[in-house]
Amino acid sequence: MPKVGMEPVRRKQLILATLESVAEVGLQHTTINTISKKAGLSSGIISHYFGGKKELILATVRYLLTELHNNLVKHIADEPVDAKTRLYRIVETNFASVQREDRATKTWLSFWAESMHDPALHRLQRVNSKRLESNLKYAFKQMMSRDNAQQAASTTAAIIDGFWLRAALLGGDELFDQAERRTKTHIDTLIQAYGV
Repeated sequence: MPKVGMEPVRRKQLILATLESVAEVGLQHTTINTISKKAGLSSGIISHYFGGKKELILATVRYLLTELHNNLVKHIADEPVDAKTRLYRIVETNFASVQREDRATKTWLSFWAESMHDPALHRLQRVNSKRLESNLKYAFKQMMSRDNAQQAASTTAAIIDGFWLRAALLGGDELFDQAERRTKTHIDTLIQAYGV
């Protein structure tokens, strides 16, 4: 019988092992055995805590999304910020070191690719996209009309995703830094063009 209070510890251990396995061998080749070996736990514990591989994969994606959201909240909560600074913080969070490390980039790329074939992963990807766009729109609306804010949020979200994807595929911190700078320049241009 498991020790009381161990469930959160074991669940996180298995999620981190899933991240490592996906980064090392890809989502298609990640199995209950590769995950349990990485975690140093028996394969049966995955079924005990998650019900199976698919549920563990979904929990891992939720973990990544929660980490991204928590990092943004923490980044914004450090000090009161105006709308432009809030936009910059959103950009910085999406290009932060935790989002560009090898394990994270390979895992995100695997999940994005699989989300085209898995309805549950697709739903989580849509939640992530909508959250990003909503956060951007909230800040843009403080500086421009509602319609312009919607358009600005949509294009900025696409630019963040596109630059992140390009930097992840080509590799290197320099590309991520460049992507962050260019996205901020895009935001400045939008504010100058549509700001009130």
